[in-house]
Amino acid sequence: MGIKHMFVMWKSLRWRFIWYAILTGVALTFVVASGSVSAQEAGPYLNAEKVMGPERCAECHKDTHEIWKKTHHSKTFRAMPRSKKAKKIAKKLGIKRVKKDKTCRTCHFTAALTEGKEKLIAGISCESCHGGAKEWINTHSNYGGPKITRETESAEHRAERIEMTKAAGMILPAGIYQVAENCFQCHTVPMEKLVNVGGHAAGSDFELVSWSQGEIRHNVWYSGGKSNPEVSSERKRIMYIVGRALDLEYALRGVAKATKKKKYAVAMAKRAARAKKHMHAVGDLVSNPDIEDILALADGVKLKLNNEAALLDAAAKLKEVTSRFAVTAEGSAFAAIDSLIPGSDKYKGAPVE
Repeated sequence: MGIKHMFVMWKSLRWRFIWYAILTGVALTFVVASGSVSAQEAGPYLNAEKVMGPERCAECHKDTHEIWKKTHHSKTFRAMPRSKKAKKIAKKLGIKRVKKDKTCRTCHFTAALTEGKEKLIAGISCESCHGGAKEWINTHSNYGGPKITRETESAEHRAERIEMTKAAGMILPAGIYQVAENCFQCHTVPMEKLVNVGGHAAGSDFELVSWSQGEIRHNVWYSGGKSNPEVSSERKRIMYIVGRALDLEYALRGVAKATKKKKYAVAMAKRAARAKKHMHAVGDLVSNPDIEDILALADGVKLKLNNEAALLDAAAKLKEVTSRFAVTAEGSAFAAIDSLIPGSDKYKGAPVE
């Protein structure tokens, strides 16, 4: 075995361990400019050194890139710093420039290294959802040789490529829990001061199906750029359940981290109660051991201040159960919940067709 081949194998195994650690909650740490965060919180905290930028993704995903440019995720780059609401929040927090503040940059922008300096290059972009691409972009686009395309790639190579890409840090669209987790890390605001002092909302009224099937939808890659279809009914069912469980998970974390009975703590407790109610509605319609576990965790922890350890423990167990459910559950078994899933009239924005 050559040295080069051994190095490639070592690198792949190293990233497999890191990916496993992220999924299972092992306490790895990622350093960002404002400090360190645990792997469980690392989704939106992109390492600028690993960001390639949306233009690099557009080299292959041209249609998706054009769709993204029309979304609020993209437009926030210019619109958000100019908004009266953002300026009002910034003033209360003593922030002079939104684009210079790490708190704002974490969720609203994408930064990359330019000539050795961190610079904002976009709003919420491809890598905000799928991870910094430096370690995986070449593997992701390598179908097995210069003359081999996605259509002619062997099944064996495809399986290996996907595993190596995941191990290198890419969050694939097929990973419902992992993609949605990134959404909730920003759509449930994890900063008490930002809400209580700055007046920022404690999060969006985020529901996974309705927010992912509107303007953010970009399924053109799988249709050859000919259409931008919704996901199947089977997938929507899993997305709905995973989304409601994640809402509960992140609300519990919010309550756990709250230190004062003010706007933030109250909002997070109400969010947890709503998510719990939605999960019970699911449990009333279908029988599934994972859903039963989720409900037991929800009912078994008290939504109160100074209960951090119990709340964080419940959230960690929810993560384990929900991520397992997202992989093992079959959407065809959950037709009974179709009445709970938002219809197209509830989607956030109109998709580009």
